[in-house]
Amino acid sequence: MNSVFLDTVGLLALWDVADQWHTAAEGAYTEIVSKREAFVTTTFVLLECGNAAARRPYRDEVCSLRQIMEQRNELVVPTERDWKEAWEDYEKGMASQAGIVDHVSFVVMRRLGIREAFTNDRHFQAAGFTTLF
Repeated sequence: MNSVFLDTVGLLALWDVADQWHTAAEGAYTEIVSKREAFVTTTFVLLECGNAAARRPYRDEVCSLRQIMEQRNELVVPTERDWKEAWEDYEKGMASQAGIVDHVSFVVMRRLGIREAFTNDRHFQAAGFTTLF
């Protein structure tokens, strides 16, 4: 079974009906679910989502996702090695100068052999991953 990495951009687009990418994210999500692919994300991505959703109507969605992913063992806590490698790449300006959370995501994705990300963030493409919308 393939795993799909959930990125902050994709999740926020899915939850926020006013987001310009909502329709595309909803379609991609529906397709992933229909293929019964597993989801994976990091605690860092959920922290970003939690910050963005703190005063939004979809705040509860972040909490629900965290609980579900923890129960399914799909939530990855980055290792110290992931952290150090991500900072090295960040300092070099890799992946079109992506942010540090994205760099942590890239390192975790490579370590787990994940090639696809539920996002349209161009930094994932610059890092060599396939974006799903």
